[in-house]
Amino acid sequence: MKQIAHIETEFPTKFGLPRQSGLVDGLRAAVVFEPEYRVDEALRGIEEWSHLWLIWEFSDAKRENWSPTVRPPRLGGNTRVGVFATRSPYRPNPVGLSCVRLEKVEKTPDRGAVIWVRGADLKDGTPIYDIKPYLPYADSHPEAAGGFAEAALSHRLQVEWDETVPSPFSEERRAALFEVLSLDPRPAYQNDPDRVYGFEFAGYTVRFSVDGNVLFVKEIVKTDE
Repeated sequence: MKQIAHIETEFPTKFGLPRQSGLVDGLRAAVVFEPEYRVDEALRGIEEWSHLWLIWEFSDAKRENWSPTVRPPRLGGNTRVGVFATRSPYRPNPVGLSCVRLEKVEKTPDRGAVIWVRGADLKDGTPIYDIKPYLPYADSHPEAAGGFAEAALSHRLQVEWDETVPSPFSEERRAALFEVLSLDPRPAYQNDPDRVYGFEFAGYTVRFSVDGNVLFVKEIVKTDE
């Protein structure tokens, strides 16, 4: 397996990332090819497709050994299910799969053709192994059962962003951050209303707390402060 590219996103760490691709369309990301693969012919015709599959590496989850069961956060972190019945990063091979929306291909003088996508659920710098077109007639199955993950579809938080907390973001980034926060970044087993959580986003640290079904944005500061 050769790394053909890496992705550049607003998230330098995995905490805060949407748990699946396509949940926050407002999140933009750039797929940047490694020098060996900066060949225009390799992307000929790609803009005919609206969505792409990214095959990538869980670069933070490499292990010597593997476990046949894992504890998904969405099940409270205490229930074990088979690793192949989940999308857990802790797998025999740390390979991820994400469906993203193709926004545009941008020709750059220093990095070749860069693919801009929306809805990625990857942290900044994640290695990309392959890119494939999404085929609606073959890849879409609206009648498919979603297992325990379906319970999370209706779980959304109300986000309260007090005007005393200034926003350093553009309107587009602010809207995307609202979507990320509404998805509840916390593990399901953490429910302390007094606890302040934080994650890095676009060069800033966003701190928040959650009481019931309401998320309160507490502070947004430059990450290096």
